[in-house]
Amino acid sequence: MKVVRSAVHFLAMVLVTLFFGLAISTVGRLLPLAYRDRWGCAWGRTNLWLMKLLLKLDYRIQGVEHLPRKGPVIVMSKHQSAWETIALRGILAPPQSWVLKRELMWIPVFGWALASVPNIAIDRKAGRKAVRRLLERGVEVLEQGRILIIFPEGTRTRPGERHKYGVGGGLLAERSGAPVVPIAHNAGVFWPRRSFVKHPGTIDVVVGPPMETQGKKATAITREVEAWIEDQVAQLPLTRES
Repeated sequence: MKVVRSAVHFLAMVLVTLFFGLAISTVGRLLPLAYRDRWGCAWGRTNLWLMKLLLKLDYRIQGVEHLPRKGPVIVMSKHQSAWETIALRGILAPPQSWVLKRELMWIPVFGWALASVPNIAIDRKAGRKAVRRLLERGVEVLEQGRILIIFPEGTRTRPGERHKYGVGGGLLAERSGAPVVPIAHNAGVFWPRRSFVKHPGTIDVVVGPPMETQGKKATAITREVEAWIEDQVAQLPLTRES
């Protein structure tokens, strides 16, 4: 039954992405950026609704009062599955920009929509050039009053595992002085990485209070974010209810 539900959900998600992706990358380009931002959030909320309807997969948020309503702010989130790449688009306020791998921009329709808003596509093999691009574009985006979302681990990790946090987000916070809002969750328990089958249940999301970065070094910012996120993740359930 989970396989069938997952298949139906995948098809629905593709159709929703085609609809919003085409709208954003065609009509949306003729309208102010605010419309594309709002339509992107509508895409995320629609997918959250589909997950609840088709997969019986829901979420609950602790610390909802800490969710930023506007920028400049940097959101650093745990990265366990594809869930957070979809859900945060619907949960966070509309003026969003994402740090993402450039390969996503090559996907027809979906990539066109990503290119229609000021996201930051990074070549992860570019080393220092990638960091320079993050800092230059990141400062520009934050100065526009946007929310910038970063996955500091750079790749998805299994529940219970840790991956080294990259210092790029910390460097950007140091340079821009923007506060950091950390987010922890256990989405990988219900939507495992590289898995087609999704499991019913309720994902726990914990949003931390903004961390001030003024006068702090990048390494200290990164350590503070990592310590908070990993401490919160360690307290979340790692198993599904039978």
